[in-house]
Amino acid sequence: MSESLLIKSATVVTLDGKNSVFDGDVFVERGRIVELGYSLSARAYKAGEVIDGRGSALLPGFVQTHVHLCQTLFRGAADDLALIDWLMNRIWPMEAAHTAESVYASARLGIAELIRGGTTCALTMETVRHTDAVFTAVAETGFRATVGKCMMDKGRGVPTQLLEQTEASIAESLDLLERWHGQVDNRIRCCFAPRFAVSCSRELLERIARISNERGVIVHTHASENKHEIEVVQLETGFRNIEYLNEVGLTGSHVVLAHCVHLDENELEVLARTGTHVAHCPSSNLKLGSGFAPIPEMMRRGISVSLGADGAPCNNRLDMFTEMRTAALIQKALHGADTLPALAVLRMATINGARALGLEKEIGSIEAGKRADLTLVNLDRVHTTPHPDPVSTIVYAAEAGDVETVILDGRVVMRGRELTTLDEQAVLREARQQSESLHATIAASSL
Repeated sequence: MSESLLIKSATVVTLDGKNSVFDGDVFVERGRIVELGYSLSARAYKAGEVIDGRGSALLPGFVQTHVHLCQTLFRGAADDLALIDWLMNRIWPMEAAHTAESVYASARLGIAELIRGGTTCALTMETVRHTDAVFTAVAETGFRATVGKCMMDKGRGVPTQLLEQTEASIAESLDLLERWHGQVDNRIRCCFAPRFAVSCSRELLERIARISNERGVIVHTHASENKHEIEVVQLETGFRNIEYLNEVGLTGSHVVLAHCVHLDENELEVLARTGTHVAHCPSSNLKLGSGFAPIPEMMRRGISVSLGADGAPCNNRLDMFTEMRTAALIQKALHGADTLPALAVLRMATINGARALGLEKEIGSIEAGKRADLTLVNLDRVHTTPHPDPVSTIVYAAEAGDVETVILDGRVVMRGRELTTLDEQAVLREARQQSESLHATIAASSL
């Protein structure tokens, strides 16, 4: 790894406060952006490594605020089902069959896909067991992630392997927090991840609300994804989903709620007033038939919205380019062609995601002093030519396969489409082996 790095002659899309775009250079030293502009210091041009950015756009690395790395091995195994059937009949049995080895293989496969598509940071909810394996994969691959152990202490149809005692769930989450939070120069962080209100007792949610506030730790959960889910929560608690989470203390600037598809006026007001973040997952919402989140109304009210692919079995890919394009096109069809313009969507995919994770001073834009999490996208392709507006080209025309180089903390983790911190063939081989083992375990348990 070189101490210093220069990206030359790129179209630099900064996503800074002025949304500056310029043709020029970016100098990185010891993992941070030192200089950027048209003409840099002599020291910059003596960098240990120089990357030619001609014909390419240099972006901040994408920040996905809702994924499930443990589910990457489930890709294609739970298609054409609505949320509750999808969970109870496919996802929960597969998660129950997971071993530490299969979770590790799943996380490595997911991280490889994310990096290849220009994502450098993710907020990820794992399953109930074996979360250490995900932290290990993140540490080894140079990826940046906030990881949470899934918490589940109630619920109909939950396999016994996933059903926890409240105290044990909290104790294990606290143990992970003590051992992993802030590791590798804060590249790895831990969060609390109660799955959703349907699978968590009020006691668990209230205690997580209190502990997360005391410790300044992010809470990552699902909310208001599906109408049936909302009906169950209302029947059990007397509240709509967001109202209930607010009642137990799980709203605020440290809380990221995935989906938020079905909201009423009061729930929108709660999200805006409390500064709660929303992770929008448009492809997942379409594939599971969940509906259309009111993203323009959220943004009008000042609610922070970012993007995530969700898991591989409900998308079926972890591709931010797909999520950006889909997010924009859905809202245009619903509300008009000028709704959710390209720049707003690109900010959702970068700086808004960083803000949701409390990392906006470190990543999410290309600015001097920030960590060098960068993605170089080749725009010199048939499907991206011409590109008079690079922002529109990135959102509406570019694809994950156009990502040429990815830099994370100043380290090149993909160079010329070749992963440098992962052996891609080994990742694929391990994923296939562990997937076969998982399905064999599930088949044997059903006999």
